[in-house]
Amino acid sequence: MRTTVRRHLGKVVAGTAIAVAATAMMVGITLPGTAGADDTGGGKAGQSAQQAAGQQQGDTAAVQPGVVEEAPAEGEKGVGRDPLTDDEIARVEKIALNRQQFNASQDVDGDRGPQSLGVDLAEPEADEVDDARAPRRAEVSFYDYKTDTLLTKTVNLDTGKVESTGTQQGVQPPLSSAEQNEAASLLIADPLGADLKADFKDATGKALTSPDQLQLASMVYRAAPGAQSAVLDKCGEHRCVRLLTKVRNGPWIDTRSLVVDLSTRKVARLAG
Repeated sequence: MRTTVRRHLGKVVAGTAIAVAATAMMVGITLPGTAGADDTGGGKAGQSAQQAAGQQQGDTAAVQPGVVEEAPAEGEKGVGRDPLTDDEIARVEKIALNRQQFNASQDVDGDRGPQSLGVDLAEPEADEVDDARAPRRAEVSFYDYKTDTLLTKTVNLDTGKVESTGTQQGVQPPLSSAEQNEAASLLIADPLGADLKADFKDATGKALTSPDQLQLASMVYRAAPGAQSAVLDKCGEHRCVRLLTKVRNGPWIDTRSLVVDLSTRKVARLAG
């Protein structure tokens, strides 16, 4: 893993040199009046160059500074197929869970209540597609780490009622940012995260202590025969993740051989 950082750092430096060289070549090609003109610029080519330069200065002077306009105020409720407003999202998450479900479930940190995965505008019913008065609905998804269950609910935003509920096991949608951060925290704290921390130190000169120091992406991992240690055999039933880690404003660090089981809070290395 340490050589990965050095190799990527070398590519960054080389890429910069190539970009500078390419820029210099472009300047040499596009500057007017360099072919066939005398040193004083008195020929036709020189006159053309002066005219082009004057025109360019005139165009530059005519450009007005841009104005950044404030985004329009967001209403409490959207209309039709408008994206869900912040108020609607907060309302849906509150409506979707009753007190009993909240107390009986667990999030990625081990706290009460399921892990929120997201809220999306639901598609209209088949007989409502052309109905301008069709109710707006939202689909909200949670993951219960206590039972490894995906919970989905459809909420009617007009009536404020839950119209349908679904529970599934063995279904693993993309991870939320909170889950990615927790996986990174577990990796940093685990002995298998030693190479990640060493590579970060090589790249930045600083100690890696928090996921906030990294730019993260993730992939859900499912167990495959013979590909992982026994610790990860239930991945797919459990919520497992492979992290793609990058130093903020710096190189990538290869951690793809490591898997974090968020359900058991354990880290393991893939075989091979």
